[in-house]
Amino acid sequence: MSVLKKFKKKFISKLRRIRKHYRYKVYFPKVYSSYCTEPVQENKVLFLEMRFTKLSNSFELIYKALEESGEYDLKCSYVQFNFIRGREFTQRVNEMLKELATAKYVFVDDASLILSSIPLRKETVAINLWHACGAFKKFGRSTAELKFGSSAATLDKYPNYGNLTHVTVSSPEVIWAYEEAMHLPKGIVKATGVSRTDQFYDKEFVESRRQKLYEIMPEAKGKKVILYAPTFRGHVATASSPDRIDFERFCRELDNEYVIVCKHHPFVKNPPIIPEELQHFARDLTKYLSIEDLLCCADICISDYSSLVFEYSLFEKPMIFYAYDYDNYCDWRGFYYDYSEFTPGPVVQTEDELLNSIKNIDTQFDKQKVIDFKEKFMGSCDGHATERIIALMKEN
Repeated sequence: MSVLKKFKKKFISKLRRIRKHYRYKVYFPKVYSSYCTEPVQENKVLFLEMRFTKLSNSFELIYKALEESGEYDLKCSYVQFNFIRGREFTQRVNEMLKELATAKYVFVDDASLILSSIPLRKETVAINLWHACGAFKKFGRSTAELKFGSSAATLDKYPNYGNLTHVTVSSPEVIWAYEEAMHLPKGIVKATGVSRTDQFYDKEFVESRRQKLYEIMPEAKGKKVILYAPTFRGHVATASSPDRIDFERFCRELDNEYVIVCKHHPFVKNPPIIPEELQHFARDLTKYLSIEDLLCCADICISDYSSLVFEYSLFEKPMIFYAYDYDNYCDWRGFYYDYSEFTPGPVVQTEDELLNSIKNIDTQFDKQKVIDFKEKFMGSCDGHATERIIALMKEN
């Protein structure tokens, strides 16, 4: 690299640091404070969606319950953190801060540097409905100094989990991991269960999902459904999805008995393309069905390091872990539990092993191991989590 390029790189990096400091240490706190002249509205609830342009599944059941009660003024803000930049991002945050300034309650389901950086009013109750169940791959403070994470010094200076009154999780077993990841004192993380899992205890909902699948993919009728749902690779803003299944080969060997439906992580913008001639056997349904829909439909779930396996364990059905890049991923991000001991199903690293596990799933499936996994990591998810979270909200 030339001297000029090195200088330019350092200069741009310095400008970014200055802008970040000004935005989160000066500008946003000042804007928020300027909106705090009006009193807090006791019935106002703000749903702060950090990433997407509609409410995520973490919020849906709580929003619906509060709406049906008729007691609350519900607001939603979509800041699209890491997905938009510049003036548009600043404007969205300003609008969110205006709503937040008079809200009695705020729900968030992700890291929020914005929420953490402001002098939040003592009357406001902030509840993080973390978007994942269990405790699988590391996040937050647990990734300090790893490739995926920032330095400990940066995370201390710009915390993502400040100002939280409560954090809701799926089981008492995982409280320690969230306290570590979010750098929180004891008592804030509570095992209420995860709201969105309540619908898995609604038999009518579960049965209707398969019919919804058949409407989109009629070829699935009379076949067993394999859900392939890998987590993303890389950083959030440039996330990619694995492309390590030869669907033509899988079609030749499994077509008589199975169909495969794929669900890629919502951060992934350009998922692998399945050839048109194989669509009768394998289909990417990321844009058409929710992960909840597909978990209800699946007879086998293939994943890797995704926390959706915790939710799938509620169905007590077979799982296969396709961990072809385990060593690299472990160095990149790490896990809270020993991966080989923790996974309640076969761990495979090649297509041959994956096919073999599918063909022999009846003998490789240990239902009791899945039940034990469920009870350990999903012990507070019993169909009544939404009720408990709303009761927790009203306590303050």
